[in-house]
Parts: sequence; structure tokens; C-alpha cells
Amino acid sequence: MIRRDALDQLPVRTALPALRAALDGPGCAVLCAPPGTGKTTSVPLDLAGLTGEGPVRRVLVAEPRRMAARAAARRMAWLLGEEVGTGAPPAQGWGRVGFTVRGERRAGPRTTVEVVTTGVLLQRLQRDPELAGVDVVVLDECHERHLDADTSAAFLLDVRETLRPELRLVAASATTDAEGWARLLGGAQGAAPVVEAAGVSHPLEVVWAPPERPVRPAHGTRVDPALLTHVAGVVRRALRERTGDVLCFLPGVGEIGRVAGELAGVDAEVLQVHGRAPAEVQDAVLAGGNGVRRVVLATSVAESSLTVPGVRVVVDSGLARVPRTDHARGLSALTTVRASRAAARQRAGRAGREAPGAVYRCWAEGEDGRLPAFPDPEIRVADLTAFALQAACWGDPAADGLALLDAPPAGALAAAREVLTAIGAVDGAGRATERGVRMARLGLHPRLARALLDGAPEVGVRRAAEVVALLSEEPPRAYGDDLAAAWRTARRGGDAYGARWRQEARRLASAAGEPRGGSGAGGDGGRSASAPLTDDAVAGLVAALAFPERVARARRKGSYLMASGTGAELAGTQAGGGHRPGSSGPGDGSGLRDAEWLAVAVADRPVAAASARVRLAAVIDEETACAAAPALYASGEEVRWSEGDVVARRVTRLGAIELAARPLTAPDPGLLRDAVVSGLRREGLGLLRWPAAAVSLRQRMAFVHRELGAPWPDVSDAALLECVEEWLGVELGRARRRADLERVDAGQALARLLPWATGEAARFDELAPERIEVPSGSRVRVDYGGEQPVLAVKLQELFGWQESPRVAGGRVPVLVHLLSPAGRPAAVTADLASFWRDGYRSVRAELRGRYPKHPWPEDPSAAEPTRHTSARLKRG
Repeated sequence: MIRRDALDQLPVRTALPALRAALDGPGCAVLCAPPGTGKTTSVPLDLAGLTGEGPVRRVLVAEPRRMAARAAARRMAWLLGEEVGTGAPPAQGWGRVGFTVRGERRAGPRTTVEVVTTGVLLQRLQRDPELAGVDVVVLDECHERHLDADTSAAFLLDVRETLRPELRLVAASATTDAEGWARLLGGAQGAAPVVEAAGVSHPLEVVWAPPERPVRPAHGTRVDPALLTHVAGVVRRALRERTGDVLCFLPGVGEIGRVAGELAGVDAEVLQVHGRAPAEVQDAVLAGGNGVRRVVLATSVAESSLTVPGVRVVVDSGLARVPRTDHARGLSALTTVRASRAAARQRAGRAGREAPGAVYRCWAEGEDGRLPAFPDPEIRVADLTAFALQAACWGDPAADGLALLDAPPAGALAAAREVLTAIGAVDGAGRATERGVRMARLGLHPRLARALLDGAPEVGVRRAAEVVALLSEEPPRAYGDDLAAAWRTARRGGDAYGARWRQEARRLASAAGEPRGGSGAGGDGGRSASAPLTDDAVAGLVAALAFPERVARARRKGSYLMASGTGAELAGTQAGGGHRPGSSGPGDGSGLRDAEWLAVAVADRPVAAASARVRLAAVIDEETACAAAPALYASGEEVRWSEGDVVARRVTRLGAIELAARPLTAPDPGLLRDAVVSGLRREGLGLLRWPAAAVSLRQRMAFVHRELGAPWPDVSDAALLECVEEWLGVELGRARRRADLERVDAGQALARLLPWATGEAARFDELAPERIEVPSGSRVRVDYGGEQPVLAVKLQELFGWQESPRVAGGRVPVLVHLLSPAGRPAAVTADLASFWRDGYRSVRAELRGRYPKHPWPEDPSAAEPTRHTSARLKRG
């Protein structure tokens, strides 16, 4: 029996006539409805005609999460007075509301409204683009911008345009870019109608509850323990100050467990809700309490799509966990970030869905305006390998024909295509191969699909499926960082994770071709029935097939180098080896620490860290590493500059990992030359020999270039290193090592850069003379090392010289440093005539008593220059 009273109380009912009109007209609409209005549960029932209004249609509802899909289906079935998937009475067969999530289906021929995850919807679209029998598709929670949801919307719009224009499409959300979605759905016909439903507005008090002392909220995936302690304290405060249940938002399972531990002893039932929580726990939370006050610790799964009854208070940690990909290192991980303002509004709304409520925000009010307005769309930040395969299977490898709110970043898409090409999922043109289509239909990341398909013939279908299921449904941290040990724990375990893992393993084994009633947990042995592979060998091979660039060799205990070139550290390992004092973690004392080779299955790279942190790995040997990553195996001559000299070897490598090396007796001359040039550019021109004459020549050349420009060459370090082969070509051809460079006279080589071809080089000694002859007949060296050329000469040698010398074709006066008879500075001038007239008298008065044997004429401009004493001059 339909619960008419409950349906009629839902605020979204007032918007249903406008929504039906939009679907009967343009055939698509954007539905904006605040939390608690019934958009997830009432709208599909109405569009399907199950509430007694309008024709009966088959409606498909897409939810971003499995938990939300199950909860929405159960709620709709309850509104109809039925059980999910079991009509009323049971003799009538399957119920009118069902759901399908990965590994679980409760729907049948009688199902009119089916709730699916966006991943399941993508699979159906690839198998049956027309969605035969489906009349309406509702994409719920569009604001979350999950990649599968954006991709599903793009495919559905393509279907409407080319195959089924009558297919109706609704994009529904509580907080979204309504105008953007309206333009996207309407396409060339103009923006789709936007239908808004008013919610029930219960008063909501905002309480700002920042920590007393500043804390660093998150670093990579790690959340400051002090912040979690503070969040637990705010929950206790809320329990004292308010009535009703408390819903606390935290970024992940680990943080939920930590806060739950700190809440031990509170006068309330503490429940933990996340995507991995057992179905019975999820059901208990959504069913409401039995008179006992509750504290529900939840991840973002509780932000939307479902209502937690009895909640009057929300405690918001202000953190969220989102995917991030380091494309350069091939690492993908979940990263903890500050939640957006949109997410904060959505979370706060959970407290006011049924009655007045309050939200305690664990940050300062002044910080609120600095939070991002909306979360980043997943297509901008996530690994796009699965998306690229979906697009290729859809027939649009470049994804440039898909209607997307945000285009995929070119670099991320290119990296994804490289992975797909390497595993044989796409051909050279980016089109999906038969193997690629099969991978896409497995419902796995393409890397894991490759591991399943290629690993099954080697280790057996069931065993490969079990390991891939572990990688697909990452095990709890308590299982440790050893993949094989985690596999054994999952087999033994009776926990919720073990049940989900077994279900997923059965699904994958069936999808990979294992016959019904196939082998049990042990499976067949793979390569040799007489000598089956051990669990450790199986886990290692499958993990290496999934992530070949992450096979890693030990550098020191607990520290590894992956084939990709990225370092990897086991938990508790410092950059210099050993353990951090007081550290603990899955890596401490595990069987991985002494392994020579690892296949790293799960790793992340903390912000600003040089190395990745190993979360899950398996022990392998060199043979397995090479077999899993044949594209990375290479052997050849390696001639390079390393540690201050040329190293010439024949090297065998697996990516960045050096497997073997031996010296080369006759390396390729071209490679030698490149290595020497690399050394020069890395260590600088100091590798060459620079006698005084070479230094002087370089200074003179630099002066002429500075004053006259082209064709006189730039001889700065940067310029000389840029054209090093032009002026050092002969010497580079003969150099085999550092010692050969150290014997090269840089001055002789540098002279080659003078403009000989134009004839200008002949004027070089005129423009920048190395020496200038002074009146005494001495040829004195000019110093070009400063900003102005300097001539340092004894004062008596310049008697009779009326003007200071000039260089650079008369453009630049030489700065004359006048020296005493002992060679000490006496005066500086660039205008010799002025000095004789005005400055000489004071110098003469100061020095003639100190040097009486030398001439000090009253009129130096008319005196005879000399290098000698007065007595010597008299002797002639």
C-alpha cells in the first residue's frame, strides 16, 4: 500500500508538474532541490507513474555511491509499501523498485524504478547504447562531479542526439551549477528548463568551533591528530549543549576510527558510516534510533542522497578526501583537502532536514571565505585511464565529441592513452581493441583488468581474481602492507571486508571466464600443476602486471627505487634508512623490509616528499619484475657524465633500475662527445685550463662585445656553454674524460669565436689592445676585468703625455692608475691633462720627500718621461 501521507509531505511534490511538463516538451530538465525535499525518492516514483499520476515508464536512477543506491531503493520501496526486489505479495514476483551495484543486483522483470551506481550505468551504456526499455534516466547528485557521472551524462546526451531522441533525462542536485547543466543538456536546442523545488526551511544555528591552538589540518593523506582530538571534543560539547543525534563528518575511515576511539565512554551509541561499512550498519543508521541517542561518524557518503533520521546536530571537521594523480610519477592517491563551501552547506543541511538544528564548524569564521567555492571536478584531478578507455570504447578516443562540463586536461589524457597503449587496450590510433573492450566490461580500472586477464593463465582464474579483488577493494590498514599476507587474512576473516572481498572475487572470476562451480579459494596453480605457485608469488606477479612501472628494487633496508624512477619507502623508514623513533605502521617488522624486489600495488606521495610511501606491496624476484614489465626492459651503451667524470658502460635496465653493467672499451664517439658536453654544462667552464693569457683574452672579448656588440661574441658563461661545440669542437672530439678537458687551453679555443669571417678580427688588438705603450717606452698591460679598462703605471713614465689613452675606437677612455716609484697607488684619473694641471701638485708635495731620488718636475706635461731615478737620467 502506498504511503500517501509520507509522499504528500515531501516538498518536491510541488515541482513535479513543471518537471513532467519539461520532460514532455524538450525531454530534459535540471532539477534543483535542497536536501530533504524528496528529489531522490519521490521524483523517480512519480516519473515512473507508480504514485498514480501519469503513464507508467521505466526509470533508471544513477547514484554516485553504492550505499546511496541501496538506501534510495529501500526508501522508495518503503513508500510503495513493498520490499526491494520482492513485490507485495511475494507471489507477484520481483518488486517494482530494485537496485544494481557492482556485485549485487536486486531487480527483475517487474522492476519499474531501478537505482544503479554511475559505474553500472556506464557498463550498460557500453553494452546497450540505446538503453532499450528505459524511458527516463535521472542523474542524481550532479553537483559532486564524479568522473563516472560526468561521463554517463556525456554518453546519454550522445544517445539522445543520435539514437533515441525520446529518451528523457533529468540532472538532479541539491547544489549545482544549474545554468551550466541546463546549457549542457539543452545543447543546440537551447538551455534545458530548470525546475526548482523549495525545501522546508528549518532554522539552523552555526557555531564556529576552531581549535584553541593552530593546527595543520592535513598533509597529504595524514590529518593532524590534534585536530581529530579537537573534533572529538566538539562532539562531546554538542552532546552536552544540544538534543538529538549528532552527525560528524570526517575525511576517511582512519579518521573515523580515531575519533570513535576518543569518544569511548560517551552516553550515546557511536556508529561508523562509510563506503566499506557492513550493510547492516548502514541499514541501522538509516533506519533511525530506538530511543538511544546516537553519534554517527561519517565520510562524505552522508552528505547527500540519504537522510540519517534523528540528526539535529552536525559537527563538520572541514576536511574531505579527494583523488589526486601525479601523472609524472604514475601515482594516484586520495588526498585530504579543505572541504568547499558548497560541501559545508550540504553537510550543514543534514541538521535541519527534520527540525531546527545546529552545525558546529571546526574552523574559524574568518577562514570560511577563503575556502574553495566548489569541489574540483574529478575530471580535472583524477587518473583518466578508465575514462580514456570508456571514451575509446564509445568511439571517441579523443573525447572531443563528448558533451562535458569540463574538458579533460590534455596532459592527463595523453598519460592515460600511454597506459592503455602499453596494456593493449587501444591501438596506435587510440581506438579500443577487442582486448580493450573486454577490459572495459570487467568493471575494473584498466590496469587491474590487464592484471586479471594476463595473470589468469599464469596463476589460475580464481587466484588472479582474488588478488585483483584485493587491489580493487583496498583492504583495511589493519591487514598490513604485505599483499600476500593481506590475502591470507581476507580468506580467514569473517569481517565485513572479507565478505565484500569474496563477493567481488567471485564476480571477477566469473567475468574472467571461470566456469560455474570452479576451483575454490586456492584455485589452480597456473604455470605448473605439479609445482603450483605460492601465494606470495601469485600476489607479486598479479600486482606487477597491474603496475609494471612500480616494480622496485632495494637501495637500502626499507628503501626502494621503482622502475618509474621514483623512490619508495616502507612505513617507518627515514630517507637515510632505519626507523623513526617511536614510529609504527604496517611496514614496521613486516616481511617486506628485507625483500630485494617488490611489486608496489598501492603508494602515495606526501606533499613535498621526495619519495612515495608504500601502502601495499608484494615480494617478487627479478625474473617476475622483468616478465611483468617487458616494455621497460632495455640494454645498450650508456655514456654519460656522472660524479664528475665520463662513465662509459653497457647497461641492462628495467626502467630506472640498473640490473647489470660492464665497462665499455670503445664507446661510441658521438656518445662520448655528448657526455663531455653534458659535463661542461653541468660543472661549468672551470673544467678547462685558464692561464693568465686566456683570462685576459676573455676579458678583452667581453669588453668589446659590451661596448660594440655584434659581430663581437658574447663570452659570458651561459653564452659559451650554449655554443660550446662551436669554439671547443676540436678539443671535444679528442676528449674522453675529465683529465682531457683539464689540459685544454681555453684561450686558444676561445680565439676561434672572433669574427674572422668578416675580417673584423684583425681590428681586435686595435680596439682592445692587450698592452699600451707609454711615453717612457714601456708597454704596460691593460686590465679589462672591471667596468672600465685600467692602465696601472708609474707616474714618472707618463711625463709629457697630454691626454689619457682611449680604446674601442676612441669610444672609451682608459682609467689611469698613477703609481708611486714603489708601485703603490698615488692617484686615479681618466683625464690626464686635468690631473697635471690640478692634481699633480698635491701628489708631488706628498711624495717628493719620500722618493727624493726620483724626478718631480714642476711642469710634468713638458718633462721627459722616465723609468729611472734622477741620477740615472743624468748619466744618460
